[in-house]
Amino acid sequence: MNGVHDMGGLQGYGPVQIEANEPLFHGAWERRALGVTVAMGASGLWNIDLARSARESLPPLDYVRGPYYAIWTQALQKLLIERGLITAEELAQGQALTPPLPGVRVLKAAEVDAALAKGSPANRPSTQAPRFAAGQRVRALNLNPQGHTRLPRYVRGHVGTVVLHHGSHVLPDRHVSQMLPPFDGTAEHLYTVVFDAAELWGPQAEAGHQVSVDAWDSYLEAVLETVPA
Repeated sequence: MNGVHDMGGLQGYGPVQIEANEPLFHGAWERRALGVTVAMGASGLWNIDLARSARESLPPLDYVRGPYYAIWTQALQKLLIERGLITAEELAQGQALTPPLPGVRVLKAAEVDAALAKGSPANRPSTQAPRFAAGQRVRALNLNPQGHTRLPRYVRGHVGTVVLHHGSHVLPDRHVSQMLPPFDGTAEHLYTVVFDAAELWGPQAEAGHQVSVDAWDSYLEAVLETVPA
């Protein structure tokens, strides 16, 4: 999706202003917003990529006005309403007005630490050999998908170098194809590709700077190096 969320180097916001000694959270509500979002993921009614897609599909002004964790809260509200866990009226009134949706998994407070420690690995076994190897030159395809993707717009059409192969992982683009479980767990080989800043931004880029992007197999094509005559 070519949305406002994919703003790297494109929207004229200027350089990133780094806050000295930035705390993890700027208020207790931010800590709670993250905690509730992670806990609700245990319901199993969406996955991490559907959660990202929900944030990306917010109205552009809501996304850029922030603050950051307000985006998380708004996206969670969207997911809760879409899945029938709450109604818009309940959200507006701040109280339950209908019986809870049956059969939904609940992550209890005593189970949180164990659940987070266990995690949910995204790597999957694959019978396919990787198409690319470290040191190989590749081009990011110039894709403009209608749905969710993890290929940043600013690298599309540009050439970089594979530096790592991470094995086979769930492809986010397919992971969002079903709104409810069972989700599409199609996996592809995943690579870290390094792009020179000058390749992405032209001669005005800061010399020596690079950008690293994790890219799935179907995002890339091999670059045929020309051999001098």
